[in-house]
Amino acid sequence: MRDFDTGRGGFPQVRMRRMRRDTFSRRLMREHHLTVDDLIYPVFVLEGNGLREAVASMPDVERVSIDELLKEAAVLVALGIPAVALFPVTPLTCKTEDAREAYNPDGLAQRAVCALKKKFPDLGVITDVALDPFTTHGQDGLIDAGGYVLNDETTEVLVKQALSHAAAGADIVAPSDMMDGRIGQIRAALERAGHRNTRILAYAAKYASSFYGPFRDAVGSAGNLAGGNKYSYQMDPANSDEALWEVSLDLDEGADMVMVKPGMPYLDIVRRIKDQFGAPTFVYQVSGEYAMLKAASQNGWLDEHAVVMESLLAFKRAGADGILTYYAKQAAQWLRDAAGSAPR
Repeated sequence: MRDFDTGRGGFPQVRMRRMRRDTFSRRLMREHHLTVDDLIYPVFVLEGNGLREAVASMPDVERVSIDELLKEAAVLVALGIPAVALFPVTPLTCKTEDAREAYNPDGLAQRAVCALKKKFPDLGVITDVALDPFTTHGQDGLIDAGGYVLNDETTEVLVKQALSHAAAGADIVAPSDMMDGRIGQIRAALERAGHRNTRILAYAAKYASSFYGPFRDAVGSAGNLAGGNKYSYQMDPANSDEALWEVSLDLDEGADMVMVKPGMPYLDIVRRIKDQFGAPTFVYQVSGEYAMLKAASQNGWLDEHAVVMESLLAFKRAGADGILTYYAKQAAQWLRDAAGSAPR
């Protein structure tokens, strides 16, 4: 323990609370700040027109048709949110074992990208590259007769999917499947096709977490998965060093950004990755995290504004450069309200 000179009066010369006494001094020593520039809004997209469907396990989150997506985008742009992440809700009739709808140039995700980039060219559009919304079994890849997810065969389909998203105008393709080697294959294919500026956000450290349940409800893959799991390709929650290995491989293969998912239970992973690589590091405050905060707030057990903003600031403190959160729109409004009420 550090030996401090307590001075004549026996009191410490260093009083940490001095700088905490007043608002102005707390502001002057604040190490991390959350801004609207840190926020990415995930949206679930439906077929149809004029449709909004509530997600029961995610209060205040809706699945929206493309025309309603454009209305949402107008709000996001007005709030200054830099990017949106799209997740299509694939009709059951379009799901197959080979997931061929994933790379349909006229598919839901592809049409949503086109519509967004046409109307809001400066809004960043991120697309999910994974097969679980398109497979009859709910896994993120193609499977063999025993149900094992096939790595290289899946990667071939992922490449087609990423190319279709880039052709539609996606700014960032985000492989969330956790197949080995897929970043290098996608990067090479994008280069060959002339999509040199299409960025790759690699879900490099995606854990086999129990916090994804509401998301699977939202995209309609929970029923297809039918009690199955993704342990053979998503990371074991017990592992930390493995995340660094995964990130290193994805960066070497051409990833522009890396993702840690979930968020709050894995702040240590965010910190280790940022310290080790210094690369753009993103984090996903996943559906289960959102649902917990929302439910506790609705029951009056927590102050929603306070705990949400604290949780988002924690991601910044851990080293995150960007945060995917279903609270993005609300947080952006809270930040704007706070800025408007600040003294000038």
